[in-house]
Amino acid sequence: MRPMLLFCLLLTLSGCAQLWLRHDPNMAWVDLQPGKGQQLGFAQVDGHDLGDADYVQLSPEHHQLQVRLHFEVAADNVGTPGQVLPRTCLLHLEYAGFSAGQRYWLVAGSRGFRPWAKLRDAQGNTLAKAREGRCGAV
Repeated sequence: MRPMLLFCLLLTLSGCAQLWLRHDPNMAWVDLQPGKGQQLGFAQVDGHDLGDADYVQLSPEHHQLQVRLHFEVAADNVGTPGQVLPRTCLLHLEYAGFSAGQRYWLVAGSRGFRPWAKLRDAQGNTLAKAREGRCGAV
């Protein structure tokens, strides 16, 4: 009996979670897509702190996005055998063309010590590229 009750409770809660993540058709939705083994989170939108959110819904206008990317630099790029260097970088992206009802992806990764991020639309077209802010070892 208890396992059945637990199952019903989990099923109900998972349904509620889906309701909270509904896309507002009057807003633009931006998801994050980090590279393998990397962590990516929205730090700020238009100067407002978000605390590493996974997605944002934005009004259809110009916005300034700041994301925090955590990644590791491979040992062969550091010069010390077997030792990786963890890094955290802030990336800044501005885009004026957010449209209501559209979904966007902020794709990010790194090459050696250098982070990168691009804003893409639903068709995979690159709409904007982020500029690197400050970086440091974790």
